[in-house]
Amino acid sequence: MHRFSDNTPNKRHQPPDTLKTDASRPANTTVWRAAAVLGACLTLLTTLLVVLGAGSASAHGAVSDPPSRHYGCYHRWPNGPSQQMATEDPMCYQAWQADPSAMYNWNGLLRDGGGSDHQAAVPDGTLCSGGLTFNGRYAAMDKPGAWIAPNRPSRFTLNLNDTSSHGADYIRVYSTKQGFDPKTRALRWSDLDLVGQTGRIPTGTRTPVEVNAPGRTGHHVLFTVWKASHADQSYYACSDVNFTDGGTGPTTTTTTPTTTTTTTTTTTTTTGNPSAGCSATLRIASQWSGGFQAEVRVTAGTTAITGWAVNWTFGNGERIDSSWSAAVTTSGSTISARNVAYNGSLGAGTSTSFGFVASGTAGTPTLTCTTS
Repeated sequence: MHRFSDNTPNKRHQPPDTLKTDASRPANTTVWRAAAVLGACLTLLTTLLVVLGAGSASAHGAVSDPPSRHYGCYHRWPNGPSQQMATEDPMCYQAWQADPSAMYNWNGLLRDGGGSDHQAAVPDGTLCSGGLTFNGRYAAMDKPGAWIAPNRPSRFTLNLNDTSSHGADYIRVYSTKQGFDPKTRALRWSDLDLVGQTGRIPTGTRTPVEVNAPGRTGHHVLFTVWKASHADQSYYACSDVNFTDGGTGPTTTTTTPTTTTTTTTTTTTTTGNPSAGCSATLRIASQWSGGFQAEVRVTAGTTAITGWAVNWTFGNGERIDSSWSAAVTTSGSTISARNVAYNGSLGAGTSTSFGFVASGTAGTPTLTCTTS
């Protein structure tokens, strides 16, 4: 068991005067010594319970397969840091060294409040720590590096361990895009594609989520958002995987998203200087029964721009459920997406992208891009 230091004041236990002066009573001395040892053990146990309990009163679970970083570090190394860990699992070693309480509170990586505005609550670079929740207790999980990554095909079942079985409003699983290097870069929202999701479901010790992440090989990061149903409480988890099949995957009959390559080319409009325009293209990244995920790429014209807006009208009754990397507003079937703070300025000919998940059947809307 990993040892924790006792931060309580060091109170020296003093034996009764009779024990100090009466050498003829060794039995009583032995009893006192035994009591002192028992007291020290109880103090250590109390300290351990405080450490284990801190912040965990409302803690319930984590992604267990493939294991999230904090879950895996605890379950692979329950006895704490060692030279073997430093050699075989250096990222877990640095995490243990940074804050052992994060390991023992593996089921406490959560954030209260915020509803479903996860991008506001969890900024780029802090996704794996839940936006540095609990004053940065899990900050070591954001560190780029050679995290242990079990092999997985592009289609597999992710399991979430909910020890309290409170249920979920939804679970969403995102994967990094091909080309992302988790060894050198902290995770950002723009690095992710949605590759699996559920609606409102009960959860338990093994709650499956079907994942379909085609076109990926090598080390990737899966980012899971679990919106608990018992309170306004969201759990975040980064799991590392090594995709082994080049994104082909076995053919199975599931409700997992299936990738498409639909691209909608848009019209280009300008404001003011005609060369300072922009264009936008929409690509349907994946579809499933009752919904789809889309990516919109915005490209500046021959002059740099400082802001953009993309507008379109859905023709099939589609409805946007969530979005990222853009401020999206809807009015009936009309959609407007504007840049956010970090992706409005584009150099001449350069691009950025945003995405959304929608209900319904994907159509082929015409997009209009304007600059500001």
